[in-house]
This record gives sequence, structure tokens and C-alpha cells, in this order.
Amino acid sequence: MAPRASWKGYLKLSLVSCPVRLYPATSSKDRITFNQLHKQTHNRINMKPVDPELGLVERSDLVKGYEYEDKQYVIIEDGDLESVRIESNHTMNIEAFVDEKDVDVIYQDAPYYLAPDGAMAEETFIVLREAMRKSGKLAVARLVLSSRERVVTIGARETGMFVCTLRNPSEVRGTAEYFGNIPTGTPDPEMLQLAEALIQQKLTRFDPKNYEDRYEIALMNMIKEKLKGHKPIIAAAPERGNVINLMDALKASLGQTKPPAKSKTKAAPEEKPAKVAAGGGARSAKSKK
Repeated sequence: MAPRASWKGYLKLSLVSCPVRLYPATSSKDRITFNQLHKQTHNRINMKPVDPELGLVERSDLVKGYEYEDKQYVIIEDGDLESVRIESNHTMNIEAFVDEKDVDVIYQDAPYYLAPDGAMAEETFIVLREAMRKSGKLAVARLVLSSRERVVTIGARETGMFVCTLRNPSEVRGTAEYFGNIPTGTPDPEMLQLAEALIQQKLTRFDPKNYEDRYEIALMNMIKEKLKGHKPIIAAAPERGNVINLMDALKASLGQTKPPAKSKTKAAPEEKPAKVAAGGGARSAKSKK
């Protein structure tokens, strides 16, 4: 079945336009979710609307209301929303082009894919896509999604385009409340050099496949064990070692001192305990079994 578009309209640059479709780039359908059940019957609980005066009411009797004062509402009909028409209701009008680095990541919100709507739109779509690819710029446009006008960035991606909605500046909190008391002093030069070396030691190319959701996997394993009638396997958190100074921890992390041995249930009697190192206390040096 063909994917369902979240928005259909026109992508427009000056006098050039083509029909396009917008699709969500992510999905949460495979994420583990839970339902609310009654503890005795295990029947799924239905959340029904309740009026404080009338009790249970039908969803068909619900209307939208905007609270303009405390407990004072103005009723908004569907026709009222339809009457609020602006250009971005049906047109994604490109207003400017910017460098990708100029778009602060904190403003980036939801990702979408943009594709041409029909064969007749493909030629114009490809021209606009390749022009953006060669310029290395992102387009800035607006569109209305879920009764809200959203500013978006648009860029070339493979044979299509990638759209990212941006948060409104009023939605982004300032940093002063959180960072205001953090010192700005210069760190110890040797510690800084060690930290930079540690970064280089762990430098790699990012691949999201290497960072699977371990909690989600453990959660599914627990559910499978429950389905078999087994008791869930409780995974113990790793032991926390003795607190040592930062310089020793940095050196140990780079392998300049002997790293801490992994914890082991039973220590072999013939082996001596390892020395205390960064992040760990005196533990058995034998840990591979």
C-alpha cells in the first residue's frame, strides 16, 4: 500500500512551481507500548470524555474551545479554521536559501520526505533538487501542518528532498537559567590535552545501526520470558568504582595506566586482585569467563 501523505500542495520558487507530497520520515509503530488494563479482569480500559456536570458524554458532542480568560472559552468551529487561509495552506513558497551550519540544531523538529506529486511534476522537481544540491544550500519555506504554520528547511536527499520543520523561537528556552552558574575558566592544559587525545582515540564514522536501543531490546526479552512463564531476568547495573582524581582517570582511559579489571562473580584463588584504577575499586583481574 502506498504511503499516505501528510500534506499535498505546491513547492514554489519565484514563478516556478510543481505539485509535491510530504511524508513523515520517521515512524514509532515498532516501539513497545503498553495498554491500561483492569488488574482483575485484564480488560482494556477505554478512556471516555467526562463532563463534570453531565458525567460521561459522547465524543460527537465535543467542540473545540479557546480559553481567552480563566474558565472563559470561545467556541471554534471547523468552518472557522477553514476560513483561516494563508498562502502556506497549499503552497510551500521558498523565501530564502541559507547555509546548513546556520540552522541551529536546537530549532530542528520533525523530519519529512518530499516527493513530486505525479509524473508531470518530476522534471520541475528534479531541476529544483539539483539546483539546491549544487549550491549546497538549504531552502527556507513555510507550510501549514496540523492547523499551524511551520517554518521548514528543504534540502536535496538522494532522488528526493528532505524537509525539517523548525521550532518557533518562542518554544526554545534560553540557556542563562541552566548555564549561568557554570564557570568559564580555562582547564588544566595537561588534562585538556589528555581529553583531546581521548577524543581522537574514540573517533569514528557515525552509523546509527551501531547504537540500537538496548533498553527496548531488554524490554522485549523480558516480555518474551514472561510469555514463556519464566521470571524476568533482572540485569544488575554495573558496579561503581572508587572515586579517584580526574588526571588519573584521563590517563587510565588512554591506557597509560593499567585499566580496571572487569567484575567477576567468583575470583580464581591463584590470581591476585588488580590494583585500583580509574572508575573501579579492587576487583578480580580475571573477568573473561
